[in-house]
Amino acid sequence: MALRDELLKSIWHAFTALDVDKSGKVSKSQLKVLSHNLCTVMKIPHDPVALEEHFKDDDEGPVSNQGYMPYLNKFILDKVKDNFDRQDFNRMCWTLCARKNLDRTHLLISNDDAFKIWCIFNFLSEDRYPLTMVTEEIEYFLRKLTEAMGGSWVEERFEDYKLELNAKQQSLNAWELISLVGSGHFSKGMDRQTLSMGINDVYQELIMDVLKQGYMMKKGHKRKNWTERWFLLKPNSISYYVGEDLAEKKGDILLDGNCCVESLPDKEGKKCLLFIKCAQKSFEISASDKKRKQEWIQAIQTCVSLLRLGRPAPHREARQKRREQRLKQQAEQEELELRMRELQTANETKQQELEAMRKALEEAAANAAEEERRRLQTQTELQDRYRTDLEREKMVRQQMEEQVAQKSTELEQYLQRVRELEDMYRRLEDALEDERHARQDEETVRKLQARLLEEEATKRVELEQIHLRQQRAISETEAEKQELEKERLAKESALQAAMKQLEQLESERQGALEQYQTVMKKLEDATNNTRTWKHKVAHHEGLIRLIQPGSKGNQMITNWGPAAFSEAELSLREKEWQDRKNQPAQAQ
Repeated sequence: MALRDELLKSIWHAFTALDVDKSGKVSKSQLKVLSHNLCTVMKIPHDPVALEEHFKDDDEGPVSNQGYMPYLNKFILDKVKDNFDRQDFNRMCWTLCARKNLDRTHLLISNDDAFKIWCIFNFLSEDRYPLTMVTEEIEYFLRKLTEAMGGSWVEERFEDYKLELNAKQQSLNAWELISLVGSGHFSKGMDRQTLSMGINDVYQELIMDVLKQGYMMKKGHKRKNWTERWFLLKPNSISYYVGEDLAEKKGDILLDGNCCVESLPDKEGKKCLLFIKCAQKSFEISASDKKRKQEWIQAIQTCVSLLRLGRPAPHREARQKRREQRLKQQAEQEELELRMRELQTANETKQQELEAMRKALEEAAANAAEEERRRLQTQTELQDRYRTDLEREKMVRQQMEEQVAQKSTELEQYLQRVRELEDMYRRLEDALEDERHARQDEETVRKLQARLLEEEATKRVELEQIHLRQQRAISETEAEKQELEKERLAKESALQAAMKQLEQLESERQGALEQYQTVMKKLEDATNNTRTWKHKVAHHEGLIRLIQPGSKGNQMITNWGPAAFSEAELSLREKEWQDRKNQPAQAQ
């Protein structure tokens, strides 16, 4: 599935490049050419009839991307195997899309470097279409590029650029990334060759899965001689070439989970030896120094461990972890937002309930006030009526006292009216009792209102506690970010210390080279001096000739003593003496 996802990204670039009017549709003739080229570079048998059968209901007009995807999956991607040159496949898709989208007006990089950045973009982009690279992956790529160029990462410059990016869209497409790197915004002070080498190093690591590369000496299996080779380490093999241009490959060291690598003591005049033991063969290799030897041992052990555990290359695993972390943070953020919305909804509901209760209390209070007003009005009317009745009763009493004798019937009416007044008194007492009950109801409503207000305060305290817990979670996240920043600073200081150590080793190597040149000069002078003295000795050989036993015949007596020369040598010296004697006469 990972292979299919990577292939689909490059194919998407090619399809969108054929979509000239950006309508999401490409003509059937162009899809035929695209399908044929894909089958060719991926070594799949091409069946042009299948494409016609797939679109048999369509005319010669354009075909949408959704209509082409089932054919692409069934007849091409389902048959693909990882036995083709991935670089040729990417080159083909790049050729289709770069012609339309690449603007070389202000670029400081070559077309090959732009192609490598395009491949890196496909590797680091999100699995969503249209393809984009998020801010975290942009920073990761630019940081690795800066390290590959030997420069120092400037955090402030990227932070300023991140602010500009966040104001726009928080991501870049492939052509914006190529323009960003090609314009030299993050490579100021570096020449074009250094930038190109940095891009190539990052491309080798991320796309070609090259974990380490460099020159080392390798011992032959037949002649047992030592030869310098360019070694290139991948997750499952070590390839070695004649030179770093990779023009002539000499062999491969296939790695698996049973391979092992170990250090060897110095021997045969070779130092910094390491021994790689595989299932079929074993290899002896000599590094240039102890530091590189340890780096190679560590890198090979890492590859063997990954093969043993069935895990991918470190940079691919790191990419997957970054994506999972982003998805996790996104899920947590969405969950937090959902909880905030739920809390806000609950809060609004509570507020509405409280508002409804407040309105109900206000209505109850208004009703109670109205009832109290009516009660007071009724009481006033009763009092007025009672007062009027009393006055009338007085008048009646006076009239009855005057006519008591004559009007016994009026007495009975008076008694009847007295009974009515007593009934009115009783009703007045009942009204007063109703007033007392109304006051008790009012007190009950007030207590209910106080309890509701207390519950509202309790809910507010709970909401404040939830808010504090959210703030504490945010603080813990900030603390984790600070811890990661400290770890990153520690790694950067370790890297700087390693760079200083490398510079010191380089200066020591330069000093050793100068000493070697001095010794060679002295040796050459001694050789020349020896050659001069040998010539002098050969010229005056007669003066230092050893006296050996002569013949028993008559010895020749010369100015140099008896038997100092042989007859041939004496004849030669006489000839030379005669020649020197004749030279002044010829001069005259």
